[in-house]
Amino acid sequence: MTSARKSILVANDDGIFSPGIKALALAMAELGDVTVVAPDVEQSAVGHGITIRRPLRFKHTASAGFGDIPAYRVDGTPADCVVLGVHLRGRPDLVVSGINLGPNLGDDLTHSGTVAAAIEAMALGIPSLAFSQQATAQGEYDFGASAAYAARLAREVLSRGLPPRTLLNVNFPARDFGGVRVTRVGDHRWEDSIVTRTDPEGREYHWVAGTSRAADAADITTDYGAVHAGCISVTPVRLDLTARDLMAEVEGYLPALGAEVVGR
Repeated sequence: MTSARKSILVANDDGIFSPGIKALALAMAELGDVTVVAPDVEQSAVGHGITIRRPLRFKHTASAGFGDIPAYRVDGTPADCVVLGVHLRGRPDLVVSGINLGPNLGDDLTHSGTVAAAIEAMALGIPSLAFSQQATAQGEYDFGASAAYAARLAREVLSRGLPPRTLLNVNFPARDFGGVRVTRVGDHRWEDSIVTRTDPEGREYHWVAGTSRAADAADITTDYGAVHAGCISVTPVRLDLTARDLMAEVEGYLPALGAEVVGR
């Protein structure tokens, strides 16, 4: 008796016409039945936003280059794409997000739409992986090797599963992978700056810019350090925001409520 084919939902934040999601979807098609659900325009850095103040459009898209793979575009966030994909196309065995144009390292995880799609799947109890890739010095991408490795890793996760509320955040160097390392989330962050300009009518407008910083850039046990050393970084990420080590300390200095307040 042969086992049933697995179903895989592919999402991203760069939009349905990104070459990264095309490469990932075609690689995943070797493992099972793939459905693509992605934003209709780029949604980078939107984080884990869910659209609740307006309706969403879910449209079949035949012109994105996915061949026989059904593909749908959504006028919403990456997390919206996962929610609609799961509820309108059926609950998959695995959700994969990416391959993002640019890495998602350190604090980037908190605002990355690529990682947010995987977080939404994780919250729904579905194993998930997020994939991102560093650009070359010329700003170019070659997704052949990274998509092939993504499929190998996805096969293992389909077979072994992942613990509840856990995902894998995977980052590829630009090319010539020098091995693979299991890493921790590093201290990479962006030091924000604001660029202020004036429009033709004399009104100010502002761009949020920033400079990349990583205090532990040379530490290859971190995601940032591994990728910049030429290695594939695989980081298990658990969604547990409770600072358990501080619970007793906070309890010790909380002001007590007076009896007259408690009794009201």
